[in-house]
Amino acid sequence: MREDYKNEGRDDNCVGQRAKRIGQRIRMTHLSDDTFELFLSGTSGSEAIDLRDVTFIDPYGIVGLLETGRLLALQQKRKTLLLPRSADALKYLERMDFFRYAGGYFDVRPQRPDIPVRYLRSPGSDVLLEITPIEKSDDIHFIVGRVKKRAHAILAKHLHYDERAVNSFIVALSEVCQNIIEHSENTGFVGIQKYHFHKIDRNVVKIAVMDLGIGFRESLARRIQVGNDLEAIEKALLCGMSRYEDAGRGHGLAAVRRLVKEWNGKISIRSGKAKLSIIPEWAWGKEKESNLPFFPGAQINIMLPEV
Repeated sequence: MREDYKNEGRDDNCVGQRAKRIGQRIRMTHLSDDTFELFLSGTSGSEAIDLRDVTFIDPYGIVGLLETGRLLALQQKRKTLLLPRSADALKYLERMDFFRYAGGYFDVRPQRPDIPVRYLRSPGSDVLLEITPIEKSDDIHFIVGRVKKRAHAILAKHLHYDERAVNSFIVALSEVCQNIIEHSENTGFVGIQKYHFHKIDRNVVKIAVMDLGIGFRESLARRIQVGNDLEAIEKALLCGMSRYEDAGRGHGLAAVRRLVKEWNGKISIRSGKAKLSIIPEWAWGKEKESNLPFFPGAQINIMLPEV
């Protein structure tokens, strides 16, 4: 595994080093939660999505790429996707099952990338969950079952989570995925992987969950008055509010937030034109962002560090 994957956390706060603007084209080298806004701005007016210079992609980057393609498909648009030249990046896309879905949204070039057999998934992989669609409740049962099989091997061995923490992780994952079924009125994707972050010299697990649904603002507006996207995210994540008045409903994200805080992790939620993040001392980023490029639905990123 090359250093840019093994030590992915190196200088991740220097987003400017991840992309260079050449003329009107943004040259991406990393596709992750840190560079998603740059990615969106670079794809809006182009005929092709150019990833040829990309050397690192994380679950948020892959899921965001697929959701961008799905959004274009809903708009009756289809773009060419130029794949990374990096063998490591191609290896990662293959191991995360990216190519199973990419052809449905993009004209992928090259159509059959040359990925040596030694790069394909092995039983010792650090992928906790390949990119998986969330369309119905049965999908969540499948996701939880798949993650349970791998959770102890990865979470216990690399993050040193005990039995209670592993079980709490499964519950938190289920809650985040359930949000798509109960609130988005759409479908989504989820992906999870373990990394070693050079910046903190610790292992972390990254969880990315996204949908193209109605978003937090429209969902909450059916019950309470909400001024903007950021306020809606705050009410859902910090106050446990939901479109439902039933007792016990709408506390899923608030419970996830408490668990992430207990594990000293990071959680970010993007919806519409805003993003809210809860950031521990070892991480980076802005806590509140507004006036971002509009993207429908909800995009959730969770990072859990080794204990």
